[in-house]
Amino acid sequence: MSTYKEIKPGELNESTFKLIGEKWMLITAEYDSKVNTMTASWGGFGFMFNKNVVYIVIRPQRYTKSFVDNSDTFSLTFFDESFRKQLSYLGTVSGRNEDKISKANLTIKHLNNTPYFEEGNMAIVCRKIYSQEFNSESFIDTELDNKWYPNKDYHTLYIAEVEKIVIKEQ
Repeated sequence: MSTYKEIKPGELNESTFKLIGEKWMLITAEYDSKVNTMTASWGGFGFMFNKNVVYIVIRPQRYTKSFVDNSDTFSLTFFDESFRKQLSYLGTVSGRNEDKISKANLTIKHLNNTPYFEEGNMAIVCRKIYSQEFNSESFIDTELDNKWYPNKDYHTLYIAEVEKIVIKEQ
């Protein structure tokens, strides 16, 4: 069993650009006593509403979206490179159709009643504070709308306060 220590958001020494854009993350939430997760490589960290926040985006067809929508919290779990195959699998298979968490051999743990994965190097528990659906009219650079949303299946943006960050002790 892994041990974790809590750090403050200002103590995070990782490049958030690499964490999300290169290493990817699992967005995980629980609803109706069931846990679901998805791999994501879009999002960010920042400071908004006088709070340390993360932002994530989820398309409407993703099964995990209903879990995030129906929960006050979600987690972001980050892994080392040895988990790339599992992260790829979890990003392409729907939890609607199979128990993909078990098939990926990941262990669900809870922190503040929010699920995350024991195998991760870092987990961030987040409390939702804002959400809004993207739309065509809001794009200043219309090429992005054409490139990323040819089917008009716009992401929902979620801004969430960082409640807790835990990192695996070495």
